[in-house]
Amino acid sequence: MNFVDELEWRGMIHTVMPGTKEQLEKELTSAYVGIDPTADSLHIGHLVGVMMLKHFQRCGHKPIALIGGATGMIGDPSGKSAERNLLDEKTLRHNQDAIKQQLARFLDFDSDAPNAAEIVNNYDWMKSFTFLDFIRDVGKHITVNYMMAKDSVKKRLSSESSVGMSFTEFTYQLVQGYDFLYLYDAKNCKLQMGGSDQWGNITTGTELIRRKVGGEAFALTCPLITKADGGKFGKTESGNVWLDAKYTSPYHFYQFWLNVSDEDAQKYIKIFTFISKEEIESLVATHLEAPHLRLLQKRLAQEVTCMVHSQEAYEMAVEASAVLFGNATSETLKKIDTATLLAIFEGVPQFEIDTNDLSGEVKLMDLLTTQAPVFASKGEMRKMIQNGGLFINKEKITDTEAIATSNLLLNNTFILVQKGKKNYYLLRVM
Repeated sequence: MNFVDELEWRGMIHTVMPGTKEQLEKELTSAYVGIDPTADSLHIGHLVGVMMLKHFQRCGHKPIALIGGATGMIGDPSGKSAERNLLDEKTLRHNQDAIKQQLARFLDFDSDAPNAAEIVNNYDWMKSFTFLDFIRDVGKHITVNYMMAKDSVKKRLSSESSVGMSFTEFTYQLVQGYDFLYLYDAKNCKLQMGGSDQWGNITTGTELIRRKVGGEAFALTCPLITKADGGKFGKTESGNVWLDAKYTSPYHFYQFWLNVSDEDAQKYIKIFTFISKEEIESLVATHLEAPHLRLLQKRLAQEVTCMVHSQEAYEMAVEASAVLFGNATSETLKKIDTATLLAIFEGVPQFEIDTNDLSGEVKLMDLLTTQAPVFASKGEMRKMIQNGGLFINKEKITDTEAIATSNLLLNNTFILVQKGKKNYYLLRVM
């Protein structure tokens, strides 16, 4: 495959420096994407850069993931209205280790292939670089006029905010530019890729390579991913959609992709999957015939959830979705692990009950009106049962004299009560 052509039809190219395509056609080329380790997990905003690296490797070239241990200590001003908090080295090292593990799900680091991926950390070559050496060996090659012309600098300096820009942030583009120069010298890396907001920083690197060593390097950026309604991609009411299950459960991760709009689904399935152009065109055509079935969203959610988590996590998410939105049975419910169960019913009312309440001596009628007051009165509960509207763990309750026992427990801890079609309650044994 031709890398530039592949990204082009997928809508993943914003700007590409002249000569890039010819360089990639000429020889196996190394390229890098930088990731600042400001958290111990990537989120789906990072996923675009990771997909670019993956496509690059699939096209026969060598991807390099640069973990920004040094630049993460500074904070990139691109697209930011205020300076970021700086992280200490211990936190950064922890974050880097976690990110490395996540990247290994996407890129081949371990094979003997000439295009096996590499991970590098710019702290390793910046930590012993003295300030005097830096301003002499790097700073003298890039003029202040050149740096001031960058959009990331101009926007901050011309904003109405009185915060301005610190010298630390102003020098960020020089540090990133030196990363490119270092990788050009040490690993023959000739291409840097990133989001469109990184164009200024990346081209500082190509300029530094040209001025300092007379070399030729290239730049390629992808568009910043947006939602059709203008909202920020990857943000939900609870914040970022993370790749780590401890921050965003596979169920919520799956639901994010399942609930995107038709317009966004058509765009995202090109960017966040490796499905071929022909198959995507077929999927879109089928989807448009019956959009209410959300076939495109379902396929998108399946591909991305399996890629980021696993086939098992995807299947669990589908079963979990059936609990809330489908005709799930008690057997389905019993298969779901505790973390997913809590993710599904996040925000529903919860009651704590005692183990003794399930000794076989307490009626459900008493349990759900007294110990866990799902119902305001026994009369209300009796009427609900007679109308067929009470379900325990997805099984309809028909007996007003039913007894509460430990057999009702899910994962030895929970009982799910459903009152009517949409009202759920979770009882937790303490």
